[in-house]
Amino acid sequence: MIVLALIVPLLFLVRTLAEDRAVANAERRAQVAVPVVATFATTDELRQFVEQLPDDGTDLTIFLADGTVLGEPAAPDADVELARTNRAFNSESPGGIAVLQPVDNGNGTQVVRVFVPESGLRVGVYAAWALLVGLGVTLVLVATAVADRLAKRIVKPVDALADTAERLSGGELDARVDVAGPPEIVEVGHTLNRLADRIGELLKAERETSADLSHRLRTPITALQLDVDALPDGEPKSRLVGDVDELTRSVDRLIQDSRRPQRAGMTDRSDLTAIVRDRVAFWSVLAEEQHRAFDLVLPEHRVVVAAPRSDLDAALDAMLGNVFAHTADGVGFRVRLEATPQTSRLVVEDDGEGWPAHDVVERGTSGGGSTGLGLDIVRRTAEAAGGSLSLDATADHGARLVVVLPLAPVG
Repeated sequence: MIVLALIVPLLFLVRTLAEDRAVANAERRAQVAVPVVATFATTDELRQFVEQLPDDGTDLTIFLADGTVLGEPAAPDADVELARTNRAFNSESPGGIAVLQPVDNGNGTQVVRVFVPESGLRVGVYAAWALLVGLGVTLVLVATAVADRLAKRIVKPVDALADTAERLSGGELDARVDVAGPPEIVEVGHTLNRLADRIGELLKAERETSADLSHRLRTPITALQLDVDALPDGEPKSRLVGDVDELTRSVDRLIQDSRRPQRAGMTDRSDLTAIVRDRVAFWSVLAEEQHRAFDLVLPEHRVVVAAPRSDLDAALDAMLGNVFAHTADGVGFRVRLEATPQTSRLVVEDDGEGWPAHDVVERGTSGGGSTGLGLDIVRRTAEAAGGSLSLDATADHGARLVVVLPLAPVG
């Protein structure tokens, strides 16, 4: 809006200045001709004068009192007749602006008319307009770039805060935010990290306290065992021995659970639909640069699997990176995610030359100059989540990767 408020008035100002300049030049030309018309007595002298004038883009016409017209041919009109009454003025017409000056040389009133055509009124206007519009576009682009950088400076740290908070809520208590951004965001980041540290300290203290309390139970249990051992043999003693053994095992399990690492036993859950959409969007930039056509087919609902997002990101990057690394520029690919009530099926296929003869999933083995670890990462991620990885060929003999993952249990 600021650029428009600046540029639009300037456009009109440039046009007005150009018109004023053209009219001023025409008035000066008419004033040069007035003393000549008043001085020269014969028509031939005036005609010679008019012919010797340089061409400046205007049309000079002299209407003599006897009806003779010198210079640019033109018919006397109402403006010329009005000028013969000794009135000097400028007149606008559809084709431009006429400057009229009367001259009385004793033989009647002559009229000097300098006509400025529409093109003469616009000299330099369009070039100036183009310059102003270019300046306005440049200002808008610069302002947009600056606004984008400022927005990213705020949005990225906020996204990092949200991601860290999400990881903490999922039980990843070692997650910390990389503090960056404006001072307020930095302060929030430090506070979140301190909160995470405090949560870890409290959980550790709680686990230690629980383990200590459980360990303290060993003393009365040991005393109980001694008392039971002192009883005479028989069914009551056997029953009490079994009860004490069960109590001992329960205390041991309680101590083990208290000492277990904080994330042990916790299952990560990730939305595979969102992950595939995000990673394909990331690789789409390179695909456009390499002129690769690609298709993405996703279900409309969330597909939740029991695997960490970081592992799934790395696996999908390895699958897509395999396409870019082992096929030529311009080779298209397709990514498709399907879901059944129990499993999800992620398919990445390309239009390349297919798989080599050796086992490309074997760790450290590659025929394309890479490390050979990419597909092994995919395989281990799938197997860790209870799924599988398979390789086959498309109908056009291209390479196809299929990852099957079980859906995470509801709840």
